[in-house]
Amino acid sequence: MTLLSSLRGRIFLASALLAVLTCGVALFVVNRRVTNEGERSLQREILATGVIVDQLRTSRTETYTITARIIADSPTLKAAVTTDAPTVQNEVRKYGPLLNSANLLLFTDARGNVMATSGDASAAARLLAGQPAVKNALAGKETVSLLPQPNGILQVVTVPITLFLTQPQILGTLSAGFLLNDTLAAQLKEITGSDVAFGMDGRILATTMSREADPVLASRLATSGVSTATIAGGEYAVLPRPLGAAASGPVALILRSRAEQLQSVRAIQAGLAVTAVVAVLLATLLSFAVARTITRPLAAITDVMREVATTGDLTQKITLGEGRLWRDEDAQLLAATFNTLTDSVARFQREMSQKERLLSLGRLSTVIAHEVRNPLMIIKGSLHALRQKNLQETAMHEAVHDINEEVERLNRIVNEVLDFARPIRFDIGPADLNALCRESAAASQAAGPGAPIDLELDPAASSVTTDAERLRLALVNMLVNARHAVNGTPSGDVALKTRARQEGVTIIIADKGAGIDPAHLAHVFDPYFTTKRGGTGLGLPIAKNIIEGLGGTITIGSTPGAGTEIRVDLPYNSTPA
Repeated sequence: MTLLSSLRGRIFLASALLAVLTCGVALFVVNRRVTNEGERSLQREILATGVIVDQLRTSRTETYTITARIIADSPTLKAAVTTDAPTVQNEVRKYGPLLNSANLLLFTDARGNVMATSGDASAAARLLAGQPAVKNALAGKETVSLLPQPNGILQVVTVPITLFLTQPQILGTLSAGFLLNDTLAAQLKEITGSDVAFGMDGRILATTMSREADPVLASRLATSGVSTATIAGGEYAVLPRPLGAAASGPVALILRSRAEQLQSVRAIQAGLAVTAVVAVLLATLLSFAVARTITRPLAAITDVMREVATTGDLTQKITLGEGRLWRDEDAQLLAATFNTLTDSVARFQREMSQKERLLSLGRLSTVIAHEVRNPLMIIKGSLHALRQKNLQETAMHEAVHDINEEVERLNRIVNEVLDFARPIRFDIGPADLNALCRESAAASQAAGPGAPIDLELDPAASSVTTDAERLRLALVNMLVNARHAVNGTPSGDVALKTRARQEGVTIIIADKGAGIDPAHLAHVFDPYFTTKRGGTGLGLPIAKNIIEGLGGTITIGSTPGAGTEIRVDLPYNSTPA
């Protein structure tokens, strides 16, 4: 709530949220498009790998078919087939270099009996002899077969060995086959960059991956299209490619690692994330700078207003920076208007204060009638006593003493009335406020017995420009009143404190006396208002006139039974009103 309670906080929060939302939406859109493009690229590559596997298998099948036809048309082979098996076996050895990559060569006679084999797949040769491929070849058809083997899938091309062209006589069959095994899968991986597996009848027969992945790969043999499989903690895109026409026949599985393929996508995503974080930070800093720039003049104005509202010091002025780049004309106008208003209010207060003093003179006759008549009556009585004959010396001294005391009282009353009524002339100069406070405390304590005064003086508040004598008079009056307030109060004491502020200094006079009755608190600065017997009621009004004349303010607060505190706020450099 603190962030939202200020204009600066709201502007900053709105700008920062806008920046974060903008960057977040942009990052989401770009990241989504990059991820989708990575997925499409992965599918394109795996489909391209499947096409390459099909093309390689097809081209190898065509090569073996053509080679088998060439061998089947050899006259020596035709002659050997019509004789015995050893002759055919010897003939087979001649064609070994021609089919050096073949994993199987099989020759049968016209009845389908095996006459000769070549390669390491003799068991497969015997199995093939009973397959429909040999029967189809004996019927004059070339066939391609796929046979499961322990180490792969054997792909076999079977062609007939014929004699004559117009009415061919079938002498036997020739089968040439190659294995789709781990070696061929590894070659395909080197070419395409994808893992390859061959499977049939729910079993994986050859693969470039670990055999631990066989159960997962076997479950993909019956699927179609690109799917996702988790193998050894990594995700792979899997594409099944049927190797035969039958739906349940041999299948080649093309596997592409998503982690490797999408590594570039993740690098782009990481770059986008870093860019977004940097952009958000920069946008936040810019938002703070903009909010601070916009609200800084208003903050300066509100700070002064708050201080004026708290202390009532109308001498404080709003001063805004004169920056050329960020000069805020509206703030300047507001500050100038506020300064003019406070000047007007201060001037009005001074005028009202002067009028109050003049109006108070109208009540002076009552005060003189009350305060002057009693001393005059005492003087008159003393003079009457002096006219008596045979007046004793003791009585004469008492009468003279009474006359002198009442004359001093009359003189004090007249001086206080004059000090209050006439404008005060100030003599402004540099002064040490802390030394002035120590002197005032000593003078008030010398006026009579009473509570001690505790000093708490701030060294930063020592240097001021003011009328030292007038300020001392005001402080002595207030300290004397404070000491009178705590007389007779158990553990009562008086404290005199100074504090340095940004705009000036503060003097605090606090006592722990009986306090002031709330009904009397509003009248303590009224002339001739007093609750003390023999008082004129001009001490605090004169002190207020001095403080306000020095450009300061004076306030008083009191709690009955707890004490009273007087606060005086003065500028560092007083300008007499």
